[in-house]
Amino acid sequence: MIISASYKTDIPTFYGEWFMNRLRAGFCKMVNPYNRKAIRVSLNRNDVDGIVFWTKNVAPFVKHLNEVREREFPFVLQHTINAYPRTLEQSVVDSARSVDAFKRVSETHGPRTCVWRYDTVVMSSETPREWHLDSFARIASELRGFTDEVVISFVHFYQKTLRNMNAAAEEFGFEWYEPELTEKRTLLSQFVDIATENGMKLSICAQRELIVEGAYDAKCVDADRLIEIAGEDFRSKQKGNRKECGCFASRDIGEYDTCPHGCVYCYAVRNKKLALERFREHDPEGEFLFKQSGVKDTTADSRQGRLFE
Repeated sequence: MIISASYKTDIPTFYGEWFMNRLRAGFCKMVNPYNRKAIRVSLNRNDVDGIVFWTKNVAPFVKHLNEVREREFPFVLQHTINAYPRTLEQSVVDSARSVDAFKRVSETHGPRTCVWRYDTVVMSSETPREWHLDSFARIASELRGFTDEVVISFVHFYQKTLRNMNAAAEEFGFEWYEPELTEKRTLLSQFVDIATENGMKLSICAQRELIVEGAYDAKCVDADRLIEIAGEDFRSKQKGNRKECGCFASRDIGEYDTCPHGCVYCYAVRNKKLALERFREHDPEGEFLFKQSGVKDTTADSRQGRLFE
């Protein structure tokens, strides 16, 4: 099984020590949200085919990647760099620092381990079309030769996303809008040209209606890439997490409402205050990502098994 760490939260930035402690222990624990029972997830190398790390700032985790590799876990870094203003990303590190850390990982572990994400694309008075074109071109130029793929997606307006976007727009005095399909496709065609000029394939995450000439369907959890990095084959089903998702099957070990980056468009954080509290109270030595209460934990520490839901 492939481990996803994590599209629900930023483990490399905020929970890196916890992750390494769990990797050394060979397991972590999660909570079934329906019955509040603990679930044990094996992180034993015999059970894990590879790891996909998702982050907006890999710098705090760079020091751990050598150990991950020494333990013979192949990994891929899905690294978002948008360079958005503070009105949209309240606590994300400056993009220049993210680019520098991205390059260091690529230089040490190879460009195939690093995928740049320019998502989520938000159209607003703070980030109009020309702003995106300038920002995308600048970052693509800086990452030229350090990656071979950039993943794009436009914001999904779930109910919680709408609420957070509207609250931020009112607080900071900006406007946002949902672009028409033709506007999205026109912008993406321009992105394809920029990506191609910088030696990158452009893929689109779970929005197949946006695929334009020269763009591809994204496989963010990509078994083929991990197999190439590992130098050995393994079986993995292509089973997306949502409609139109091209990912291979994986086990995500993150939790919602735990990332304190403060991105107003984020689908994984409904309550920013709760996310910050959980981060502040989390125990790097704990078995769970954050402090749990009312959990029925009948898992046996001596039992290792295949990863399962």
